[in-house]
Amino acid sequence: MFAAILTLCCLGVFTSCSSDDDVTQEPAIEGLRDGEWTGVGEGRSGNIITKIVVEDGKIVQAIVVSQSESVFAQEAINTILGHALGRQDLMSVEVDGVTGATLTSTGVVDAINMAILASMGKESADAKTYADGNCDIVVVGAGGAGLSAAVAAAETGNLKIIVLEKQGIIGGNTNYSTGGINAAETDVQKELGIEDSKQLFYDDTMRGGKNENIPSLVWNFVDHAPATISWLTALGADLGDVGLMGGSSVKRTHRPKGGTAIGPHLMKVLKEATAHQNIEIRTSNKVVGLLSSNGSVTGVKVQNANGSSYTLRAKAVIIATGGFGANLEMVARLQPSLSGFATLNHPGATGDAFDWVKPLGGATVQMSNIQIHPTAEAVNHILITEAVRGNGAILVNHAGKRFCNEMDTRDVVSAAILRQQSGEAFLFFDQGVRKSLASIETYANQHLLVEGNTIAELASLIGIPAESLTESIARYNSQKKAGVDDDFGRSATEMTASLETPPFYAVKVKPAIHHTMGGLSVDTQTQVLKGDGTPIPGLYAAGEVTGGLHGANRLGGNGVADIVVNGRLAGKAAARHCNP
Repeated sequence: MFAAILTLCCLGVFTSCSSDDDVTQEPAIEGLRDGEWTGVGEGRSGNIITKIVVEDGKIVQAIVVSQSESVFAQEAINTILGHALGRQDLMSVEVDGVTGATLTSTGVVDAINMAILASMGKESADAKTYADGNCDIVVVGAGGAGLSAAVAAAETGNLKIIVLEKQGIIGGNTNYSTGGINAAETDVQKELGIEDSKQLFYDDTMRGGKNENIPSLVWNFVDHAPATISWLTALGADLGDVGLMGGSSVKRTHRPKGGTAIGPHLMKVLKEATAHQNIEIRTSNKVVGLLSSNGSVTGVKVQNANGSSYTLRAKAVIIATGGFGANLEMVARLQPSLSGFATLNHPGATGDAFDWVKPLGGATVQMSNIQIHPTAEAVNHILITEAVRGNGAILVNHAGKRFCNEMDTRDVVSAAILRQQSGEAFLFFDQGVRKSLASIETYANQHLLVEGNTIAELASLIGIPAESLTESIARYNSQKKAGVDDDFGRSATEMTASLETPPFYAVKVKPAIHHTMGGLSVDTQTQVLKGDGTPIPGLYAAGEVTGGLHGANRLGGNGVADIVVNGRLAGKAAARHCNP
């Protein structure tokens, strides 16, 4: 079936990108359902996520939306996409000969195929149907927080752990994370000569959150972050590069060398760790409620892929379902000013868990604190990581002028962009910045970059005054060399590169819903709390589903740090509950 589907679809996939009008169109694949569908394949460095868009039963777009392959491997991705663009049978590609990147090529093919199967409603056709059962710990959600929790719990001893994921693929929003993991006083920072402290990290996080953060949660997070970096490194993660994100006083965002995307790499490491620990992961298994006895949580109610139900009893439950950024009705209700905004979240980020805890008196905090990210690509709503600005990019408006400190906190930069014409701006950088950050190659493969051999040529292509843009870049470069941004106060540390190496690039961006800072009320032991501040026995939570850590605004790099630091703490706490 794999080969058959691809043989049929490859002539229609990517048609929105093709300019070959002479190719005879093949009939559309029967049974495709309209909508956006994702698929995942495993590359050399982590998951490769593709998205297809189906309209009127036909595939009108297909792109690679997330991957962390090396710059070397980008040629393989482009070759695979090129075969599809050329209307050739994708299965005929000699992946062993595509720049030597066999795993990357196979991953792209597998991901496209999985997305097509999902559109056909076959993503779970062969899924196992489960009956009532028992285990020690149930983890709800197979993203970064959930798998961190599962692995940490398994490391404590002989526990039966089952991870439940309602989507057909694991990873959640972690699949799309590109920046990195914030931590202070790490061995990696010391090796690179970066001076940092937990106190400075704490102060930056509190200031970024407008001091609405719950101080005990922030310090607990900061205090455990360096040990978590060491833990992930021991599991095989490459966190040898440290970059700068908006709102941070120094470089503390740990990421793979070369600046490749953290999310797919992290999921690969955690997935391998779960396999090593014999942790069971059930995809397309949707939790619909909690089981309880005398106020204590005793398991979960689950819906099988085929719609039937079962119960899974456990000594402890860890909720790691992520935020609610894809639930646009809920977002608009809680924060009316965000009505009509696009979202950067995966479809499963709908906030299901909040209803589960209500019968037990579970509390939520700061639910109206919802973050928009300033640099979402304006047409396809794909996140352009803050690390691009951290590595030197600037923002200009339709008049070709800078208008803010690009390294300010996300809320400030977003507000500045929204004040510009059409509420949008252009992210500008040069070849030097592109070479410095491998994740930019993903954007190139997604055809998001506009390229010009000169600044004037680029200005013409994006429709802004060439003279104005040229003057803006020249002024910024002179200020960079002087080490003082007289216009907007970007510090010498934040002015990481002069923008003078052709070719030059631009991406049109506008703010989009990114992170929900509010969520379940938890303590420093990750226990879910009632309204009176007492914990619900047997119930833990970690990651974006919780609230209070980030306050009114999350700093870049603190999101992935949150899921791994608190995911690990939740796993250890749940294990202690099972074996007091």
